Amino acid sequence: MSLPLHPSLNNGITKGSANFSGGKLRCKCSSSPVEVTLAGNVAHNHACGCSKCWKPEGAIFSVIGVIPKEQVSVTANADKLYIVDESAAIQRHACSGCGVHLYGRIEKEHPFKGLDFVHTELSSEKGWQEPQFAAFVSSIIEQGFDPSKMDAVRAQFKSIGLETYDALNPPLMDAIASWTAQKAKI
Repeated sequence: MSLPLHPSLNNGITKGSANFSGGKLRCKCSSSPVEVTLAGNVAHNHACGCSKCWKPEGAIFSVIGVIPKEQVSVTANADKLYIVDESAAIQRHACSGCGVHLYGRIEKEHPFKGLDFVHTELSSEKGWQEPQFAAFVSSIIEQGFDPSKMDAVRAQFKSIGLETYDALNPPLMDAIASWTAQKAKI
């Protein structure tokens, strides 16, 4: 049985282009969509099971990558954006019309400050970095997913070549730990 992980994953992974130079993300509004221009490709693109990330209708996971915030600009209908949860570390900017999250920015002291979180499936351009791993996989249980199906979720990710983690992947967790140690002057 195939689970609806995410529309961009359900039929396997499409490889991105190392030379991809960016594109535009658009919300789902049929008129006056919010448009965000990314002046480069994303990094660390991954499936995310956390409860905060926007997921397409019917998807169990989101797919999200990061890009330097200097490469992110709102190029149309910025007035429709609002911050979903101002107390969250990642300030997710969503469209007030359709609810789609266009980008998430970290403004406070954080290991990933300076990187914006974006959903490349909101772009019609092809070439974005393909998902590299699946993060916060067990978090879907907290959102009502049947725990008895977790082995099937992990197996499906494995079948398309993605490792699963219940946090971020080891290099990103190492980056967080290194940042924390540096701040603590360890």
